[in-house]
Amino acid sequence: MIPQSFNDNWHFFKSINDARAAAMGGPQPPAITLPHDAMSHEPRTPDTPNGAQTGFYPGGQYVYQKTLYAPADWQGCSVILEFEGVYQTAQVYLNGTLVAHQLYGYSNFYADLTNALHIGEDNQIRVIADNSAVPNSRWYSGSGMYRGVRLWVGGPVRLPAEGVRVTTLSADEDYALVEIAATVRSADQAPRRVEVCAALGGVTGRVPVTVFPGSEETVRQTLAIPSPALWDCDHPYLYDCTVTVKDGARMLDHAALRVGLRTLTLDPHRGLRLNGSPVKLRGACIHHDNGILGAATWPDAERRRCRQLKEAGFNALRSAHHPMSREMLEACDELGVLVMDEVIDMWTQHKNPHDFALHFPDQWPEIIDRMVAKDYNHPSVVLYSIGNEITEVGSAQGCQLARAMTERLHRLDPTRYTTNGINGLVATFFGGQIYSMMQELMPSARKSGADDSGSNAVNGAMGLMAGETGDRFAVHPTLTALLDEPSNAVDVIGLNYLTGRHLLEQELHPNKTVVGTETFPADIARLWGLVKRHPHILGDFTWAGYDYLGEAGCGIFHYDGTANFSSVYPERTASIGDLDLLGDRHPISYLREIVYGLRKAPYIAVERVDRYGQTPSRTPWMLKDNLASWTWPGFEGQPANVDVYSDADEVELLINGRSVGRRPAGEENRFTASFTLCYEPGELTAVAYADGQETGRHTLHTAGAVAALAPEVERGAELTFVTLRLTDAQGRPNLFDTRTVTAEVESGELLGFGSACPCSTEPYDGTVCPTWNGAVMAVFRGHARVRFTAGGLPPLCLEI
Repeated sequence: MIPQSFNDNWHFFKSINDARAAAMGGPQPPAITLPHDAMSHEPRTPDTPNGAQTGFYPGGQYVYQKTLYAPADWQGCSVILEFEGVYQTAQVYLNGTLVAHQLYGYSNFYADLTNALHIGEDNQIRVIADNSAVPNSRWYSGSGMYRGVRLWVGGPVRLPAEGVRVTTLSADEDYALVEIAATVRSADQAPRRVEVCAALGGVTGRVPVTVFPGSEETVRQTLAIPSPALWDCDHPYLYDCTVTVKDGARMLDHAALRVGLRTLTLDPHRGLRLNGSPVKLRGACIHHDNGILGAATWPDAERRRCRQLKEAGFNALRSAHHPMSREMLEACDELGVLVMDEVIDMWTQHKNPHDFALHFPDQWPEIIDRMVAKDYNHPSVVLYSIGNEITEVGSAQGCQLARAMTERLHRLDPTRYTTNGINGLVATFFGGQIYSMMQELMPSARKSGADDSGSNAVNGAMGLMAGETGDRFAVHPTLTALLDEPSNAVDVIGLNYLTGRHLLEQELHPNKTVVGTETFPADIARLWGLVKRHPHILGDFTWAGYDYLGEAGCGIFHYDGTANFSSVYPERTASIGDLDLLGDRHPISYLREIVYGLRKAPYIAVERVDRYGQTPSRTPWMLKDNLASWTWPGFEGQPANVDVYSDADEVELLINGRSVGRRPAGEENRFTASFTLCYEPGELTAVAYADGQETGRHTLHTAGAVAALAPEVERGAELTFVTLRLTDAQGRPNLFDTRTVTAEVESGELLGFGSACPCSTEPYDGTVCPTWNGAVMAVFRGHARVRFTAGGLPPLCLEI
């Protein structure tokens, strides 16, 4: 079956009562197009039970309705709707009959409409999306039908949805042996002999098979593809694969998909190898939201985010902490980005009162089955994570569950490897060892009068996760004893914030490999040195690659004594991504690129001059409050701290042509040379030297008074992203000034309008927003005409 988009012409109601009123002749809302994140349109309130976890967005219960006309030629056909994601729970009705329900908001699921469909008539589809039981998520979840819907229609003899699996059995420069397994399902009245034909890379095959009424047959055939173009991160070549079911000359059904041919092997002596070549995972953890678009999974937004992350030096993404969207998987396939797809954030122990722990014991097999079925044909997927920071990971029951999940994954997909994001702090907290370890490793630690329960207690022990104390904690014998069994339950030992343990694992489990499933951004210089030197360490996934909504306050620099993670309204984002909410790269991103060996030029990062001498709040996820900017009007003559990131032996800093001095850089100095000088407008230049020869330079120019809004337009297939920057008369960006920008939409659909500010109060579905670091962004769907204005600047008119 070939799926069709089913995203247009849905009617959205903010409550069941509103839907009932419309059914009785009340007002009918205008049609919307999916994906649609209902949470992003809710007003944020400081008293929501979700608090900072969702960025102070509340939950709710919503109804989506659509009419489906069933033509006469659908008689005898199978008609199925695929829902790619409805949060938190979903009930699907057809003409008043319940045809599907779903408890896990991150799994795709199917609703079989066949038996309740009225042929030759209009049929009403109603979906109730219930996210009213809060809090249930530790990050911004979104609500409603936040991912797309697809319609599948097939005859009596058909290929079911996700009924074709393509496996590369072996591959070299001469041939790739590819197995194509196709499931054929029959609802015919009598046995029928059909042919299953497959085509890939110019090679075809056919297999005759007799299918019986009410039966299902799996037909396997192997094709030898000559001179294959193998898929990898640098050459993500995709083949078109088709499978057709024929009865003589008559085609009964067909399927079409794009696949990449590649092999994957793993061992502790050569690490992870793609097509026989070693690959280190330069990884980023990402949540599922798309910033100012909320959780709405627009294909263009997913592809844009994936492209920006790869351009920043990442070659791998970890979906945190739930199955990745189909759209992001397709982007990773097309752009050459490896994927660690993750099942869930909790098993049987709650992290929030209304999370999925209540249902997980019964639902986990189905969740795994659906994730594998969705992922199988995507060459980008190389690792399955069975969970993140699972509370009971070290318990006997937790280890039993880990082995059961791993076994199911291996049975469903023997071509990929499993891991588990283990957090030692969480594990020892559950086991009760944390208190004695804190007394030993942090004797000065004392309980405060604050709430010491739940996640607050874990956050209070955060000192065990960083620095020298964190390294001692990572190799502590108590932790080693606790993690021995769960480490052996998966193929790859995944460690969250336990960099100090990576070498110890080689001694303890010499036949295992290790990956940093979650690490502090500032740890990259030390960690990547270990990755380069030790083949059993597969790589690192930093927390986080891209800023995201929710977990608000994790990385916000407060200078007024406000504590991070203390649920302070109106904080909305975590503010710890290498890239901010608009996709602009923070200085830490360029440091990482240099550490990876992907950038030779130095990079200048200036601590905010207007904050010199002030001490901000800190968490281990935060590096420095710095910018690549030399525009600080009003602070002339004031001291400024400047870091230059470089892999060169030494770096010289010049201010308006005068040397401030030379400092050593490179790996021995964590790729950073630091300077203090007095701010003066003009030109700040860093020059890198290796063996006395210049290897590159980076210059910042002081911007003049803001003179214009300068647009940067990125067009996708459906969406257009417009970033507006404050610039001076010469076009140089001014990150210091702030202007309130208004979008006057003359025609078209404005999907989102906002900045990267972690604490802004303006709604993303509004038309007014102040700049943050000199920028705002607007996202449009389809054709639009818009006029942007900002105080004292010429209006900017765009037709999109």
